[in-house]
Amino acid sequence: MNATKTNTLIESDLQYLATQFETKSIEDVLVWAVPQFAPRIAMTSSFGAEGVVLMDHLYKLGIKLPVIYLDTGYHFAATDELKQKLEDRYGLEIIVQQAEISVEEQARIHGDNLYERDADACCRIRKVEPLKKALGSLDAWVAALRRDQSPTRANIQIVEWNAKHELVKINPLATWTRKDVWNYTVKNDLPYHRLYDEGYSSIGCWPCTKRVKSGEHERSGRWAGQGKIECGIHL
Repeated sequence: MNATKTNTLIESDLQYLATQFETKSIEDVLVWAVPQFAPRIAMTSSFGAEGVVLMDHLYKLGIKLPVIYLDTGYHFAATDELKQKLEDRYGLEIIVQQAEISVEEQARIHGDNLYERDADACCRIRKVEPLKKALGSLDAWVAALRRDQSPTRANIQIVEWNAKHELVKINPLATWTRKDVWNYTVKNDLPYHRLYDEGYSSIGCWPCTKRVKSGEHERSGRWAGQGKIECGIHL
């Protein structure tokens, strides 16, 4: 970490910037953030609609930003299909980060279907620990979170300090709604995950992602029945 630059920014400016960016555009946030922290900045994405919106903005701004993709070994085939489409469309630099052990090794060590018996442990092995490794050399992390996605995300700031990873986290879409995301997607003819058309509203690993019913919260299909709506990488 560039301690002098980043610590000075944290002490004097982060809360001020968070307040100022509340009324600014995604473009304003990205144009400030990337030069401020480059080359020690990247975004994370599993290629949900929000992430694609950010990729489209970056592309139109002519900004190159590495994309960290946590390949858990459990993603839908459609996720990897979309990954390829996005690479072709935007010329992305995608950094594929995997767990230290394969799905097969995990089964030998922890037993079959760990995600059914201890979803937190499975997420920790396949997502949380790989992300920690990926972010270890960075000063800033761009994520495509929205406040209205879930109660756990309701208080995220557009610019904030992430104590877990000791870096600045930037959430350019914090003030956007689900409707905003889909209006932009349709208007700009963006590619999107085909499972959205099959009743899924939030897409992660196939064993822990279910369709949602009309009126249910968009993340209610994640770890359904397990009292869990976050994998642990963001909160």
